[in-house]
Amino acid sequence: MAIVAALDALGKPIWFLLMVLGFIYFWPLGLLILAFLLWSGRMGCWRHAGGRGWRDYRDRLPGVAGRWYGEMWRGAASGNSAFDEYRAETLRRLEEEEREFRAFLDRLRRARDQAEFDQFLAERRGASGQPPHPEL
Repeated sequence: MAIVAALDALGKPIWFLLMVLGFIYFWPLGLLILAFLLWSGRMGCWRHAGGRGWRDYRDRLPGVAGRWYGEMWRGAASGNSAFDEYRAETLRRLEEEEREFRAFLDRLRRARDQAEFDQFLAERRGASGQPPHPEL
């Protein structure tokens, strides 16, 4: 596994280049490399739940790109106080609406689950012909 360690030391771009060349010259080799990258976790697709992978990468960008993305997403001051207040109020309002919407979705899920459970109990009671248990 010295070859794998050497390629890991060179980084992900080398793995992707090797995979692409494998597909170009002999497609089963490219497929084998892709399977290895996915199986070993070197692809990194499933490590970051909720899309955090891009945010982590964006924050580590060097130079101007990193500062621009960082300022844009972190809410750095624009220099216009009226706009900054408007943006802060809009973001606060949107976050509140998101919380309310998530609570609404939770209530809908609970109501649907309760209705399905009640239907199951009704069908079960009807099939057995027995009265319901008092502790249910």
